[in-house]
Amino acid sequence: MYIKNKKLIIAIDGPAGSGKSTIAEKLSELLHIFHLNSGALYRIIGLYLNQQGISPKDLEKVETALQEIDIEIKDNKYFLNGKDVTEEIKTLEAGKLASAFSQNPSIRKKVNEIIKDVSKSIDIVVDGRDIGTVVLPNSDLKIFLTATLEERARRRWKELKVKGENVSYQEILNEIYERDNADSKRSIAPLKPAKDALIIDTTNKSIQEVVEEILSILRRKEINGNKSF
Repeated sequence: MYIKNKKLIIAIDGPAGSGKSTIAEKLSELLHIFHLNSGALYRIIGLYLNQQGISPKDLEKVETALQEIDIEIKDNKYFLNGKDVTEEIKTLEAGKLASAFSQNPSIRKKVNEIIKDVSKSIDIVVDGRDIGTVVLPNSDLKIFLTATLEERARRRWKELKVKGENVSYQEILNEIYERDNADSKRSIAPLKPAKDALIIDTTNKSIQEVVEEILSILRRKEINGNKSF
């Protein structure tokens, strides 16, 4: 059982399909701390703005529309202006919108403010693409997960097929490749591991193996002054 002596912040970054959200969720359950998926915030905002017919390049309209967005997280579910959008934001289309809108400075500022505000008062594990490098650079532990492009595409394709989405493996492969390229080359907070992050290749590892590896690191570092997890 996790015993709190001081606030704990764990940052988990990585490209699409690397397993960061799943790993972060498992860690939050085992450590009894809050899990915040930064990608979900971008997906929510992207969906809303797209529904309003607003382009990510229209800075003025984006700035105005952001004032209309109320995001709430309850019981690991995400709500947009009171509506549960947890499943809606897991689609391939939502992922594409997140990548496009995340390059807008105003949107990045809003998402970062939400994350920083939540992390001020509670123990938390946050997953994203620039958490350890930009958003929460003073995190107690920084993890960067990766995997081969093919493996990440296979995981995402399998996940979407289970949800009933009619998508091909090649379509997913192309989408992840394009997103990797856009995320790593963007001028604002590009996708890259923090200098002090532990890089874990999850290609041939199970979820449990990765979780155990991270827990082992926490024990060795004796974060929070104990080895109670």
